[in-house]
Amino acid sequence: MSGSGDRAASRADDDGTGERADAPGADAGELPEYAERVLGVAELIPAGRVMTYGDVAEWLRDEGQPDGLPAKGAGGRREGGPRQVGRVMALYGGAVPWWRVVRADGVLLPGSELRALAHYRDEGTPLRGASRTAEGHVPRLDMRRARWEGPQDDGGPHIPG
Repeated sequence: MSGSGDRAASRADDDGTGERADAPGADAGELPEYAERVLGVAELIPAGRVMTYGDVAEWLRDEGQPDGLPAKGAGGRREGGPRQVGRVMALYGGAVPWWRVVRADGVLLPGSELRALAHYRDEGTPLRGASRTAEGHVPRLDMRRARWEGPQDDGGPHIPG
């Protein structure tokens, strides 16, 4: 995993589309510590699998976070929930596989549906067919099969408990 300065510089140059990303703070040279941790989790998600914003937030709250991620903030404080994870991904996510951090309902990221869909198809991410009422008939993620719980996950489909 690259250092925070490298990732911020990469984010400033490329948002995954080959265009310059003008997100606030993207060219500041250093990421906030929580943002670095969120992006570190996004980089761990294997191709063809996804985690929800809430999954990432919960993982970062757990004491058993994966090796190689920066430590928790001072005093081990709880820093964020799904909204904060979404904010980090919106501001800095272009330097990591952003399409692998998703909404819990499997709806593709509004405004980036086609870009995300191309990634999902390339990676073989499980999808569900779009209903006729779905805007643009864009499929959803099959969350039951695509959801990843972390390195302890055996690679099989996620079956909620």
